Amino acid sequence: MTILGEHRPVEAEQPRPDGAAPRPGGSPVAETAGGAWHPARGAGDRRFARIGALALESGDVLEDVTMAYETWGELAPDGDNAVLVLHALTGDSHVRGAAGPAHPSPGWWEDVVGPGRAIDTDRYHVVAPNVLGGCQGSTGPSSTAPDGRAYGSRFPAITTRDQVAAERRLRESLGIRRWALVIGGSMGGMRTIEWGVSHPDEVERLALLASSARATADQIAWNSAQIASIRLDPAFHGGDYYGLADGQGPSAGLGIARRIAHTTYRTAEELEERFGNRAQGQEDPFDGHGRHQVTSYLDHHAVKLARRFDANSYIALASSMSTHDVGRGRGGTAAALARVTARTLVVAIDSDRLFPPALVREVAEHVPGARWHVASSPIGHDAFLLAHAGLERWISDLLDD
Repeated sequence: MTILGEHRPVEAEQPRPDGAAPRPGGSPVAETAGGAWHPARGAGDRRFARIGALALESGDVLEDVTMAYETWGELAPDGDNAVLVLHALTGDSHVRGAAGPAHPSPGWWEDVVGPGRAIDTDRYHVVAPNVLGGCQGSTGPSSTAPDGRAYGSRFPAITTRDQVAAERRLRESLGIRRWALVIGGSMGGMRTIEWGVSHPDEVERLALLASSARATADQIAWNSAQIASIRLDPAFHGGDYYGLADGQGPSAGLGIARRIAHTTYRTAEELEERFGNRAQGQEDPFDGHGRHQVTSYLDHHAVKLARRFDANSYIALASSMSTHDVGRGRGGTAAALARVTARTLVVAIDSDRLFPPALVREVAEHVPGARWHVASSPIGHDAFLLAHAGLERWISDLLDD
């Protein structure tokens, strides 16, 4: 096993001065009460591809879909060096780069992707899209519908397969014939394995980190609690809150969802070691208003997320995770995974209570020739975001094969 270290310090939120950016098709018409990205904040490092109408599994059709994405490195003349990096639930395309007006957080995987890193941008052309249904430039609930209003409550249900279909359209628009590697963790890993099952001839290698071939009852239960916390916020207005003033949207419900989720991303042991039952500063938990340190920690993450994320997107993406199942309509999990022809790396975290190793291992057991590793960490699920020698070596070995 490889031991994973501690999380890097939490970055402070950055100011958002006004900027100018081209308005891609499907982006919001005006700044909204949610935390969705808006062109007025500047495009930053984003690029945009309009991929046309997209038929969904539900039978609905999204018109004029936009995919926002970022790239690093040069595409080889024969196009054989393209890597697709897929982010998790509240992640985005900003794998590398500084925080700024258009990107409220710095790159989330700079230790893994970059010059001389495991995914070496001097060798590979890296593409990182913002997921369909999200709120960072790709079409989602905060985007403008054909009638000129935000989709809001009218945004259709989407699935992992729909998200992969949109990413496939993006690949085609970029002139990339085949991915040298598709890699993702958590929700990004769900899309990674769906790529391998749906389009085996278009993927040379897969790397699935702390993820699974299907959602479990436990995961669906946690997702349902998060979704309910948003919907029960009076400011949610059934999903149609985009006309409200900035800061008047369902940030309270979204914050509760984040508190619930973040607890599943860490371990009880880590929280106990870091916080115990100690009070926050001079606050007194016995007076009915004072907080414990761990409460303050969760409050921080709740506020931070509400500033940069959209509540409707959270519901759409959490719901897509709950319906994830590569075996649906394909004869079951084992039969679906047997379709994968890519050279595959599967990594679990030994302390992960959201995607426990036994669940992750199901992928390795049924994908032909898959490589299986377990990394040891006191942190839990979030450890997949950390750079460590084992993960870097495993990815490098996969790419060199």
